[in-house]
Amino acid sequence: MSYAGSFIPHTDADRAAMLKTIGVKSIADLFVDVPAKHRFPKLNLPAPLTEMETLGELKSIAAANDSTDDYVSFLGAGAYHHYIPAGVDAVLRRGEYYTAYTPYQPEISQGTLQAIFEYQSLIVALTGMEVSNASHYDGATALAEAVNMSRVIHRGARKKIILSPGLHPHYRAAVHTYEHGADSQIVGEDLDLSAGPDKLIDLIDDQTDLVAVAYPDFFGRIYDYTKLAEAAHAKGALLAVSVNPTALGLLKPPGEMGADIVTGEGQPLGIPLSFGGPYLGILTTKQEYVRSLAGRLVGETVDSRGQRGYVLTLSTREQHIKREKASSNICTNQGLMMLAATVYTSLLGKSGFRQVAETCYHKAHYAAEKIAKLKGFKLKFKDTQFFHEFVVEGSMPGVELNKRLLERGIIGGYALGEDYPNLENCNLFAVTEMNSKEEIDFLVESLAEVTSA
Repeated sequence: MSYAGSFIPHTDADRAAMLKTIGVKSIADLFVDVPAKHRFPKLNLPAPLTEMETLGELKSIAAANDSTDDYVSFLGAGAYHHYIPAGVDAVLRRGEYYTAYTPYQPEISQGTLQAIFEYQSLIVALTGMEVSNASHYDGATALAEAVNMSRVIHRGARKKIILSPGLHPHYRAAVHTYEHGADSQIVGEDLDLSAGPDKLIDLIDDQTDLVAVAYPDFFGRIYDYTKLAEAAHAKGALLAVSVNPTALGLLKPPGEMGADIVTGEGQPLGIPLSFGGPYLGILTTKQEYVRSLAGRLVGETVDSRGQRGYVLTLSTREQHIKREKASSNICTNQGLMMLAATVYTSLLGKSGFRQVAETCYHKAHYAAEKIAKLKGFKLKFKDTQFFHEFVVEGSMPGVELNKRLLERGIIGGYALGEDYPNLENCNLFAVTEMNSKEEIDFLVESLAEVTSA
């Protein structure tokens, strides 16, 4: 067996010593139980390339991808184009963070544990809740874990889950996937999209486990859920709110509305679009429900010498406790993504974070006002306040409108017809601080041109 060209750090003497210790003569002896015909199958692979040729090939493949560097983008729908300070990537690429996995051994993982602790503290402050875990995969799985969490809290005694139609369709799909085969009853998704949260109150009864809403909702609309929280609590149910964290720099936190669980997608917090991932699932709750919280929780303590230290205070994972008592089997440290959110939020600070939110808000309202004045266009939910996304109804299918915009170098809004057949002519436009006034004016001009053409 040849090792030429490899980067294995062990010398021939090292390997010989290890083989002698385990009682075999060669590495090939380790594979004797694998049938010979399967050991070295002939693979249909192209001829090897040099490093220069490989780089050229990868660049040619990557060139087929569209990105926000090549187009003016007004696409959001759960993943947003925000400015990421250079300091975020500079910290992420430090070796001690870039290669670290799970901090099982606190005595050698203090830096990672402290970063997670800081992340938890920032997310708690942002959401107005009391406890945050060390993150999930993304916003969709975080919401699904909130459903699992409410079941644990109620010990499975309640079966009814109310999902607002204003939740991201992918998030609702994730909940359905989690609940597949369970005896739960999911209701609320077929309500009129123009109806506010008060319509959900009519669905709450003594069997309701959880009411889940979005803030802002999938269409960018802003609601106060205080009354809904009170109605849910009156029946013994819980309220979960899925948030866009950027909006919390401007809006009242859901914790002040009476939310029991707050989830969300942390991608806007210094994480690039990256064609859909990896992202960051936010999950926070009240102190009284901490024992039902899925995932890991880092706490601050002092060691035997009185020095500050950090440890995994709560680890409800299968590798830590009995499988049947684990509250989750799809949660992870997401260390790099968590760190990106921590560095981003820290660099912006309270005033900077609010400035980003306000800029998104005002630019989106400028765009909506301009588009609403165009012939053939109108705001679909014009009587409801919105953050940095809004629905525009036009005279042609949203998919067709986006094709015409793309010809002009614009990535248009999310075509809603795919998920909402009655909104076929509607697009969900998102505006962030990355969209200049000139770009917004160009969008308005292009919308007028493509429809008149």
